[in-house]
Amino acid sequence: MSTQNYKAWSVLIMSTLAFTVCFMIWMMFAVIGIPIKEQLGLNETEFGILVATPVLTGSLVRLPLGMWTDKYGGRMVFFVLMLCTVIPIWLISYATSFWQLLVTGLFVGIAGGSFTVGIAYCARWFPKDQQGTAMGIFGAGNTGAAITKLLAPIIVVGYGWTMVPKVYAVLMLVTALLFWFFTFSDPSHKVDKSVSIREQLAALKDPRVWRYSQYYSIVFGGYVALALWMTKYYVSEYGFGLETAAFLAAAFSIPGGLLRAVGGWFSDRFGAHTMTWWVLWISLVCLFFLSYPQSDITIQTVNGPSTFHIGLNPTLFTILLFTLGVVFALGKASVFKYISDDYPQNIGVVSGIVGLAGGMGGFLMPIMFGALVDLTGIRSSAFMLMFGVVWVSLMWMYFTEVRPVYREREGQRPSQPLKQDASIA
Repeated sequence: MSTQNYKAWSVLIMSTLAFTVCFMIWMMFAVIGIPIKEQLGLNETEFGILVATPVLTGSLVRLPLGMWTDKYGGRMVFFVLMLCTVIPIWLISYATSFWQLLVTGLFVGIAGGSFTVGIAYCARWFPKDQQGTAMGIFGAGNTGAAITKLLAPIIVVGYGWTMVPKVYAVLMLVTALLFWFFTFSDPSHKVDKSVSIREQLAALKDPRVWRYSQYYSIVFGGYVALALWMTKYYVSEYGFGLETAAFLAAAFSIPGGLLRAVGGWFSDRFGAHTMTWWVLWISLVCLFFLSYPQSDITIQTVNGPSTFHIGLNPTLFTILLFTLGVVFALGKASVFKYISDDYPQNIGVVSGIVGLAGGMGGFLMPIMFGALVDLTGIRSSAFMLMFGVVWVSLMWMYFTEVRPVYREREGQRPSQPLKQDASIA
């Protein structure tokens, strides 16, 4: 008979594998969307809608999936979710018009809801002091975005973009079967069946949940948005081919997934607040430099006009993007450490709410990226938008978490007695 420790690690490993495959499929349009854009003659906004469509359903289903995970257990919900996406993934290869791609993309997007299921399923198998690490390991499945950027271009170049959905459909079916045979259920992990939907949704009234949702909308929503957008950005901004652009974009996606496990360990050690605070500040600095557009500045000198070019070359851009991927990975883990600390009994529902907010950020931002490029003609406007979102998150965190701590410390300081002037005495 399997020990509890064996079951816990088997669940974590298989759930991470399943989530990696789900994330590969969720990010599929980031690569195949580029040849589709050329084939259908889409503009930047339409391309943004195409790549973001799966993210929409993957976000909206997170809350109900989190509730079902609490009630029926993660194993069953995860397995059924994966099976439901196999046929829609296959059908993408037969889509010939924009609306057909959008409809099939909506159904495929359900795979993105796997995060909420898996994070609650895995966390309950581990003690509280190890939950941050366990959730971080599971969250490393975000590297599915990088795997898609490395694998899908090879398939596209060799066999055309329509082969990618067929390969991914088979991969999803095999993964679902492996998951079922190598995972376990524990009835004690389910909430009481008598708990009503209204009681589960009571978490929506908690302001902390909305604050964590705001944090997650940038560290996860921003990650998803950039994972979808960066291949296209490298092609448009620097003129790289599809394979090279996807490979360079993986410099953001790989650390954004793998280092989430490290972020979980750091969150267990230093706390969710400290990690998130520094993540947001470093993100702000990176986005400040990434936001600056390619510029030519002419200065009148004594010898006549002199023109200087200011802008990031591909090397500096990739270094900053890699740094942003690292801190986003740490931030994704630290936000969910907040949740496991504050909501151990209904982690599925709360992670569903927060995950929904993060996913909606990943859905809305690519569309806004495309619209901003169409309106302004500035490709780095995507980073300008994200800079603003991070600034809002920092201000919210300061006024709700940092400032109250300072006030509490000031209130606990003993008052200093006034020293008498010796001349008066």
